[in-house]
Amino acid sequence: MASDVALSSAKALEATPGAEDALVALCREGDSDAFAQLVAQHEGMVFGLAARLLGDVEEAKDVAQDVFIQVYRALGRFEGRSRLKTWIYRIVLNQCRNRRRFWSRHARRASCSLEALTAAEEARLAAGREDADGPFAGVARRERVARVHQALARLRFEQRAILLLREQDGLSCDEIAVALGIAEGTVKSRLARAREAFRQALGPNIEGEMP
Repeated sequence: MASDVALSSAKALEATPGAEDALVALCREGDSDAFAQLVAQHEGMVFGLAARLLGDVEEAKDVAQDVFIQVYRALGRFEGRSRLKTWIYRIVLNQCRNRRRFWSRHARRASCSLEALTAAEEARLAAGREDADGPFAGVARRERVARVHQALARLRFEQRAILLLREQDGLSCDEIAVALGIAEGTVKSRLARAREAFRQALGPNIEGEMP
C-alpha cells in the first residue's frame, strides 16, 4: 500500500511545476518508485537512440540497462544545469561509443538488426520519438525503413549521433552541444556535414524525403 502511494506521488510529479527536480530529489533519497518512474519516462528514448546508433537490437537492450545503472549511480552528481533528458542523452552517447570501441577490439557476437524488430520492440523504439511526424517519418514506412537504416550505418558514429539528436529526437543545437560536449558553433557545422553525408548515402531516389 505504501509503495502504491509513493508510485502515485511520483507519477503526479509529471504534471507539477519543478517536476523534474522533485523526481530527481526523490531518486536521490533512495525512492525506488520514483526511479522506476524516471526509467519509464526515458526508456523509450534511451533504447531508441541506442538501437539507431548501434544498428543492433540486442546490443541496444544491453546498453539501455547500462545507461540506467549509470544514471542511478551518478544522479548525485547531476547539477541541473541542463535538462535531465539532455544529461541522459550524453550517457547514452558515451555508452554507445564505448560499445563500438569494444567491438573494434573483440569479436562481435551475431547481431540482431533493426529489421528484425518484434512488434513490441518497434513500439518501444517509437516511444523514444517526441514527434511521430518528424523529418524521418516520410521514409520510415515499412518498405523504406531498411534503406534509411543502411544509410545511417554508412555514416561515421559522430555524424549519425548528431543527425539523430537533431532530426529524430528534436534537440536544439545548444542541447546537442551539451550532450556531445562541444561548442554550439561546432554542432551547426557538423550537422550540415552530417546531413549532406546522409543525403549521399541515402541516394537520389527518395530525394526530398530526407531530413
